[in-house]
Amino acid sequence: MMKWIYALPLVLLSCKPQQPSEHRISKGDKAACPYLTTDAKGNAVLSWVEGEALYFAVADNDQFGAPVSVASAQHIQPHAENLPKMLFRPNGQVIAMFGTAANDERNKYAGKVYYTVSPDGGRHWGPAIPLVSDTSSYDQRYFDMALLPDGRAAAVWLDDRKNTTAEGSSLYYAVLSGERFGQERSITDRVCQCCRTDLYVDEEAGIHVVYRAIFNDTVRDMAHVLSTDGGATFGSPQRISADNWAIKGCPHTGPTMVKTATGLHFAWFTMGGGEGVFYCQSKDNGISYTKRESIAALPTAKHPQLAVLGNTSLALAWDEAVNVGGKYNNRVGLQLRNASGVHTRFITTDSAFASYPVLQPVRKHELLVAYKKREGEAERVYWQLINLE
Repeated sequence: MMKWIYALPLVLLSCKPQQPSEHRISKGDKAACPYLTTDAKGNAVLSWVEGEALYFAVADNDQFGAPVSVASAQHIQPHAENLPKMLFRPNGQVIAMFGTAANDERNKYAGKVYYTVSPDGGRHWGPAIPLVSDTSSYDQRYFDMALLPDGRAAAVWLDDRKNTTAEGSSLYYAVLSGERFGQERSITDRVCQCCRTDLYVDEEAGIHVVYRAIFNDTVRDMAHVLSTDGGATFGSPQRISADNWAIKGCPHTGPTMVKTATGLHFAWFTMGGGEGVFYCQSKDNGISYTKRESIAALPTAKHPQLAVLGNTSLALAWDEAVNVGGKYNNRVGLQLRNASGVHTRFITTDSAFASYPVLQPVRKHELLVAYKKREGEAERVYWQLINLE
């Protein structure tokens, strides 16, 4: 295990324009796939991939501790839409899930999903276990995990097993029992094969999944599906916005959703009826959806991520390509939506190439943002802590 020692003060930024204050967390020059979550004590956790291995660091007393290797998470295929994720259960168990190449002759692009379980908060890890044991499944990717109200872990992913010959993947759901996922079932077919999914469990125990669906053979718009009985059944998928984006391919940019006191909130990328990142909400738990709103001025905006601050405020991050003197760089935008209005700024400079932001609220008005940044031939993971007051 590599032993890197960090003592990084969490410097705050306001929403007022100023020079960004960022901190590098990765050690080497081949890092990707930042992901933010919290541990069982509520401390922020940042994980990332270096090479083909997974590392994480826990923030305590306003600093990140030493990065820790997840020893059994190896041979990872870094992909920002299929990024490794960690889930900390209240009982001290930690799950790390990650994707690898399948090396299957049935599909050269296929992937496999594995997970490893730590019984003691991340100090020791068990062996890597395939998420799917059915050998008829040769392609699993674009997964997500969430805690259920009883403290168990649930997962969703895209799978090649389906009940139709039409194009697309199936969306599967499973629950961890002990140290293994089981009770797997298909929720729906006709899912776009290469966009991330988002699994969200609300305070009323509703289990929500949002994903890019395939409608009418060629239209790839966002869909929302809900279970109100603890995952035993899921309702019919509902399209959150009729963008009617007809495309024979996959855009590699999935949706994001959260829930506040005012309802469900969604953000996504499309090129149907306009290009860029859009936002809408549902005030009746997915029965109807508001007319979409364009978030970013540039049509190059992609890869949105939502987070809730307090009970009513929303933070939305994305990345977008920007032309600087004929050269395209990439910057990270951040928008705060609250009772006082909509406030937008950029937290990385136009002279950098930053992408794939992820978010984690740490206090009522403070937000951790992590992202990958390309610097010459190197790729590194950085973070900022931003004060949104």
